[in-house]
Amino acid sequence: MTARLGLCSVTLRHLDVADVLKAAAEAGLECVEWGADIHVPAGDTDTAARVRDATEAAGLTVASYGSYYRAGHSDPAEFGPVLRAAVRLGAPRVRIWAGATGTEATSPERRAAVVADTRRAARRAADAGIRLAYEFHRNTLTDGAGRTLRLLEEVGRPDVRTYWQPPLDLPDAEALAGLDTVIDQVAAVHAFSWWPGTTRQPLAARADLWRAALARLDGRALDVLLEFVPDDDERLLAREARTLRELAGGPSLTDRA
Repeated sequence: MTARLGLCSVTLRHLDVADVLKAAAEAGLECVEWGADIHVPAGDTDTAARVRDATEAAGLTVASYGSYYRAGHSDPAEFGPVLRAAVRLGAPRVRIWAGATGTEATSPERRAAVVADTRRAARRAADAGIRLAYEFHRNTLTDGAGRTLRLLEEVGRPDVRTYWQPPLDLPDAEALAGLDTVIDQVAAVHAFSWWPGTTRQPLAARADLWRAALARLDGRALDVLLEFVPDDDERLLAREARTLRELAGGPSLTDRA
């Protein structure tokens, strides 16, 4: 498939940058989404530059910058440090969040603030050659596929897209129907298997879901990023990466050790 297979650094937030890169490279992954939570704090341009150099030296690519900026909720001044870190990191995309409340709990005024702030941030990012994408997540305005599509239409910028991941406790058929709804707007996918609730399963535990999702995404230029491996165990990353490659069109699953 055209998609790059990679890793979210939050998956291994207990490791330092060198060990995250070692694990990703040994797993045969291609890129890393560096998170602002631990590894590349917003505004820390020196660290961002070091992480960029280390990523390239490891033979990997920076996929994106996983920020925790919440459009329409965070102080707008906070986006400047996010953008500076993303530029020094060499990230082509910044992940942001669509507010801090779900669609039904958000007033029209607060929704308008999310839209306006997203547009403002996107204009600033575009000047630096960087795109934005929303985290696809409950308790935000992207708490459903149709709702996400509506929000993107309101924002009205082709350089603002969305991530996708299986919504919590949603059956496979409904999750895939949601993916079909937003598929033309998907910039990246967070790949993990949670079931039930936030119980972290091996990716193979939801093989049918992921095989179908990856088939739908085949041929599209985007990133599929492993997130939340069982027990946050870096020793499992190679197995999970192997499963992801197989589900994306490689050999049938034969090694789940």
